[in-house]
Amino acid sequence: MPDNEKPDVHQKALSLNLDDTIFGSFAEIGAGQEVARWFLLVGAASGTVAKTISAYDKEVSDQIYGAGTRYVSKPRLQAMLESEWEQLLAQLQVTRGADTKFFAFVDTISARNYAGTNDCHGWVGLRFLRQPGEAPSDVILHINLMDQSNAQQQEAVGILGVNLIYAAYHALGSAKKFLASVFEELGRERVEIDCLEGSGPAFAGWNQDEVHAFLVVGGYAEAVVFPADNQLVPPNELLYKRALVLAPGKFDNATSVYTHLIDDTLADLPEEVLDESKGGLGLFCLSVAGGSASDMEVSIQESLRHVVMLQKLGHGVMLFRAQELYTMSAFVNRYTRSRIHFAIGLTVLLRVLQDSYKGLAGALLEGIARLFSNNVRLCVYPMTVEELRRRITADQLTGWRWTETDGMVSADRVHPAGAVDSLYQYLLESKFILAKKNAPTMKSQAD
Repeated sequence: MPDNEKPDVHQKALSLNLDDTIFGSFAEIGAGQEVARWFLLVGAASGTVAKTISAYDKEVSDQIYGAGTRYVSKPRLQAMLESEWEQLLAQLQVTRGADTKFFAFVDTISARNYAGTNDCHGWVGLRFLRQPGEAPSDVILHINLMDQSNAQQQEAVGILGVNLIYAAYHALGSAKKFLASVFEELGRERVEIDCLEGSGPAFAGWNQDEVHAFLVVGGYAEAVVFPADNQLVPPNELLYKRALVLAPGKFDNATSVYTHLIDDTLADLPEEVLDESKGGLGLFCLSVAGGSASDMEVSIQESLRHVVMLQKLGHGVMLFRAQELYTMSAFVNRYTRSRIHFAIGLTVLLRVLQDSYKGLAGALLEGIARLFSNNVRLCVYPMTVEELRRRITADQLTGWRWTETDGMVSADRVHPAGAVDSLYQYLLESKFILAKKNAPTMKSQAD
């Protein structure tokens, strides 16, 4: 194969089988044994495969890996990884340890069920040695499976697993190179990686926050979350069945107004909304598409600067690839059916209604329909006349009229140009847009 030609998954599995220094075990639950199958299919599997196991039955799984955890979860994956690694070394360290780079590959997957009603996601882990006798390194991924059939999802897991093992031995130069290798022959339309943790000597030079941000900037996930406590988790765990208050913005500086936007809206959530959910949660929303940086590395650093700044205000941050509110709401609707409240300043509302929505065939009407069909309410806080004028000029918003009360302008006192005003009045009267009368702070208004 020419040096500039990338190996496909078949060639990757075969090359690992033919490398007599790499040897390990496979434990897969929930999407067949598609990773091990590749190594058995291509030939020379005895050169790599020490064992394959698939403990589908819950009682069998509990007996092997211990009870007390959800079956598709990080704790279950870690229990699998520890068990398989200990067993591998107990059986083979004495006879092969001096010249073998051991590995243990594990996954626990919720692939599409027969009714098509489940969240299709999973945890994938690999413990490996770069050199015989070295301390082990771990890499753990949370993945979302985007294919529409169980068979396609199984296939995607198989490809990703082979890619992961191959990348651990051949593509550890950087997170960018590693993820590109893991994603080969796949794409965001098939798999998302929204959480990645690396530990041990192989990942000693990696900055975990930078890697987390790169998942979005590099196109591997639609969104990732940085919780307030900075304990990285995938979005599905944080957002599941929560009543959400999302505060999107550019956040050029950190002021308490942003915290008040979220806190005031959380305090106003109807009791029935909270009772039907697992409680309220407020998050800031950043968009890499709305940033000023075109360079990938600069975009990562710029995003992280805003994340750190906002976390200090007491709430977590979601980093999105897109900047449209309808895209953000569609994403979080994967994980909650509770109403989503966007806590925004007045100029965010103006931008929503003046956006051309060039990516949608139905332009503004389709954008508005997509947004509010996701069970969304816009909680719009008022703004001083001076601040409103400044931001309208800066954002090149045109045609808006308003009336003020004591130097303040609220959402029910503004009017877009032309026939759009009729649509706007409908949204106000139908309470899709909630015009707040009191600003969260009088010193500065959120963008």
